Amino acid sequence: MSVRGECLVIFAFLIVALVLATLVAVILARCFRAASAKPVLDNLTDRIKAWWVMVIVVGGAILAGRQAVIVLFAFVSLAALREFITLTPTRRADYGALLLSFFVVLPMQYGLIWADWYGFFAILIPVYAFLVLPIAAVMFADPKNFLARTSEAQWGLMICVYCISYVPALLTLDVPGYRHRDALLIAFLLIVVQSSDILQYIFGKLMGRRQVAPEVSTSKTVEGAIGGVAGATAVGASLWWITPFHPWQAAGMALTITMIGFLGGLVMSAIKRDRGVKDWGHLIDGHGGMLDRLDSVAFSAPIFFYLTRYFFT
Repeated sequence: MSVRGECLVIFAFLIVALVLATLVAVILARCFRAASAKPVLDNLTDRIKAWWVMVIVVGGAILAGRQAVIVLFAFVSLAALREFITLTPTRRADYGALLLSFFVVLPMQYGLIWADWYGFFAILIPVYAFLVLPIAAVMFADPKNFLARTSEAQWGLMICVYCISYVPALLTLDVPGYRHRDALLIAFLLIVVQSSDILQYIFGKLMGRRQVAPEVSTSKTVEGAIGGVAGATAVGASLWWITPFHPWQAAGMALTITMIGFLGGLVMSAIKRDRGVKDWGHLIDGHGGMLDRLDSVAFSAPIFFYLTRYFFT
C-alpha cells in the first residue's frame, strides 16, 4: 500500500471512530439528564468536537504534502505563542524581544525545517534566541522584573515554537527503509498522545479517586493517568505497521511519549494556576485554546523526534 493509501486508511478509521464517539456522546446526553452529569458530558462533547477539527485539519495537511504540514504547524505555533504571551505580564521594554520572537525567530525556525537544516533548527532557539532576546530587552534599560520577563519570553518560545516545531521536523528524518513515509510518524505521535489525553479523562471520571497534584490540577488522577497511559500504549502498539518500529518498540515509544505528555500537561497546568486562569485561550469553542489541546504534544514531540533519530536513522 502507498503512503497516501495508508494515510487514507488511518483517516477513514479516525472518522469512523469519531462518528461512533459522537453517537455515544449524544446517547449519554439523552440518558443522563441530571444537572450533575451535564458538565462532564459537555466537556466530553467539546473534546470530541476538538478531535473532529484536529483530524480534518491535520489529516488534510498530511495528504496535501510536506509543505502544507510545515505551514500548518507554523500557524499553530503562532497561535500558541500568542496565547502564552497574552497571559504573561509584559512591559513596553519587552516589545523588541516580542517582535523578534513573533516575526524573526518563529518564521526562521520553520524555514529551517522547510530547508531540512537540522544543524541549525536544533539550536536556533535554545542557543541563539535565548541569548539575543535578553539583549533586545536590555536595550530599553528597564531592569524591573528583568529576569522574570526575559525568562517568560524564552519559555514561551521553547514550548510554543521550538517544541511544537518538532512535529513537522519528523518529516526531515531519514529512516532506512522508511523513505517518503515520514508523515506517518506525525500521525502516530498525534494519535497516541491525544488518545492518552482522552483516555486519561475517561478513566479519571470513571475511576479517579486519588489526585496526582491537587494544587496544580484537580482533574488529573492516578487512576486516570494509569488508564490513559496504558490504553494509549496499546493504541501505539497496534499502530506499529505505520511506523519503522517493531510492535514492542512501538509500544515502548508510545509509553514514553504518553508519560512525558502527562507530565508536560502538569507543567502547563501549573503555569495556568500561577496566572490564575483555567484555559490558555478561547480559540476552541467551549474548550480553551491551542495550548490546551497541544500541551502534551509540545513536551512529547522533541522526545519522540530524538528517540527516532538516534535509534532508527
